[in-house]
Amino acid sequence: MARTNNVTELIFTGLFQDPEVQRVCFMVFLPVYLATVVGNGLIVLTVSVSKSLQSPMYFFLSYLSLVEISYSSTVVPKFIRDLLAEIKTISLEGCLAQIFFFHFLGVAEILLLVVMAYDRYVAICKPLHYMNIMSCQVCHLLVAGSWLGGFFHSIIQILVTIQLPFCGPNVIDHYFCDLLPLFKLACTDTFAEGLTVLANSGLISVCSLFILVSSYIIILVNLRKHSAEGRRKALSTCASHIMVVILFFGPAIFLYMRPSSTFTEDKLVAVFYTVITPMLNPIIYTLRNAEVKIAMRRLCSKKDSGMK
Repeated sequence: MARTNNVTELIFTGLFQDPEVQRVCFMVFLPVYLATVVGNGLIVLTVSVSKSLQSPMYFFLSYLSLVEISYSSTVVPKFIRDLLAEIKTISLEGCLAQIFFFHFLGVAEILLLVVMAYDRYVAICKPLHYMNIMSCQVCHLLVAGSWLGGFFHSIIQILVTIQLPFCGPNVIDHYFCDLLPLFKLACTDTFAEGLTVLANSGLISVCSLFILVSSYIIILVNLRKHSAEGRRKALSTCASHIMVVILFFGPAIFLYMRPSSTFTEDKLVAVFYTVITPMLNPIIYTLRNAEVKIAMRRLCSKKDSGMK
C-alpha cells in the first residue's frame, strides 16, 4: 500500500504550557546545555593534547564526550529555542532526521559504555596483557563498531517509521520527536511497527546491560586478589563508569520497558537523559579522576601563559 501523507508539519505540545514556566526553563536549560558542550569539549581537548592521557581508557572517554555533545545537540538547541516560541513546529522530514540521529547517537553511547567496561575488565583482570589486547588498532575498531552499531539500529527504526501514513492530527505530545509519540499520529494500526521498534531497542539495551553487569561482577570477583591500594584505585576508575551507566540506563529503562502513559512524567524523565545527564558525565569523570584534573590544570596553565 502506498504511503499517503497529508501532514508535512508537526506541532510539539512542549514540556509545559505556562509561558512563564517556559521562560524559567529557558533560563535554566540554556546554561546547562552550554555547560554540556564546554565540559565535554574540554575533555576531548584535554585527552587529545595531554601526553599523560594516552591510554585506551581516555581514548574511549574522549569519544564518549564527543557523542554526548552530538547526542544532546540533536534535541536540546531546538527544545531551548521552542521554550520561547508560541507555536513549536517541525517538518515531518526534520522529525524523522531528529529520530535518526537521536537513536544513532544514543545506541553509539550505549555501545561505547560496553566497550569502556570491557577495557576496565582487561585492565583489572588481565593487566600483564593489557597493552597487547587493547592495541591502537583494536581501540579504533571498537569505536568504529560502536558507531556502526548505532547507525544500523537507527536505520531499522527509520525504515519502520518512514512507511507509516500520517494524515492528521499533527500535534505530537512531546518536546522532541521520538518514536512512540509519533506512532500515535499515524492513521493506521502501529502494533507491528511498535513491536519491531521495541524488539530492536530492547535487544540492544538488554544485551548491553547484561554485558555491563557481567563484566563488573567479574571485575569485583577478581579485585579480591589485589592489594588494598590496588582495589581502591581500580574501584575509583570503575565507580565513575558505573555512575554514568546508571544515569543513562535508569531513565531509558523507565521509559521504554513499560507501557506508555500520558507522557507528562515521560517528558520529565526524558529531560533528565537528554539535557541533564550529558552535562553530568564530564563532571563525574573529572571529579573522580586525578589524572584528568591534573591534565586540565596543565592545559589551563598553558593557555594562561600563552595569553601573557
